[in-house]
Amino acid sequence: MSAVDVLAIGAHPDDVELGCGGALAQLARAGRRVAILHLTHGEAGTRGTPEARRREAARAGEILGVVEVAFLDCGDGAMRTGPAEEEALIAELRRLRPELVFAPTPADRHPDHGRAHRLTVDSCFYAGLARRGAGAPHRPAALFTYMQHDLFAPAFVVDVTAAWPVKMAALDAYESQIHKGAGAPADRSGPPTKVASREFRLAVEGRARHFGTLIGAELGEAFGALGPLAVADPWQLLPRGLR
Repeated sequence: MSAVDVLAIGAHPDDVELGCGGALAQLARAGRRVAILHLTHGEAGTRGTPEARRREAARAGEILGVVEVAFLDCGDGAMRTGPAEEEALIAELRRLRPELVFAPTPADRHPDHGRAHRLTVDSCFYAGLARRGAGAPHRPAALFTYMQHDLFAPAFVVDVTAAWPVKMAALDAYESQIHKGAGAPADRSGPPTKVASREFRLAVEGRARHFGTLIGAELGEAFGALGPLAVADPWQLLPRGLR
C-alpha cells in the first residue's frame, strides 16, 4: 500500500479511534484514502495482549473504512524517540506519502502521548530532507493534533455527528479495552481501568457534545494546529445552529 491522503498516528491502539475516529470515518466516506499507524502494540497495557490489540485495531480500521492499519515497535510504557524510531517513522511517511497527518497531543496524562507527538512532528520534518534516510523525500502539507485525555484550546472543531455511530462501532471493536455502550467489555476477566469504565465511555460522548455545541453541531472532535490555518472563504467558517 502507498500514497494515502491522510495518516493518523497514535501511541497505542485505540488512541486514534478515540481522538479522531469520527473525522477519519468522514474523510474515508468522502473518498479520501486514510491509513492508521500505531507506534506500539499496547504491550504494556493493563488489559489485553498485543495479539488481541492487533486484531482489535484491524477490526476498528475496517469499520472506519481505512485502507491500511500498520504498527511500529517504539516501546509501550516508555516510548523511545531516538534516531532508530525516527528512521522507522520516516520510512513509513515516505512509503505512505500522506498530505495530512493527525498526531497525538503535545502533552497529556499518559507520557507516551507527548513523546509520540514529538516523534511525529520531528519525523514529518525529517522525512522531507533528501539526505536523511532512504527513499524519496516527502513532507506532509499539514499536521493537526487530536485531543486525548487533557483539554486544550482547539484551533478548529470537526462536526462528526453523521459519523458518530461509526466511531462508536470502532471503539466497540476494542473489546479488551473500552466499555461498550450496552455493557461491560467482552473481556470481563481483566482488572478495572479508567478506559474500561462506564464513566469513561460517557465522557467520550459528553466531550463530543460540548465541542459540538461550540460550533452549532450535535457532536464534534477538537483539533490543534502548529500554525495558522489557510482559509479561502471566511463565510464557510460561520457556525450553524442557534445563536
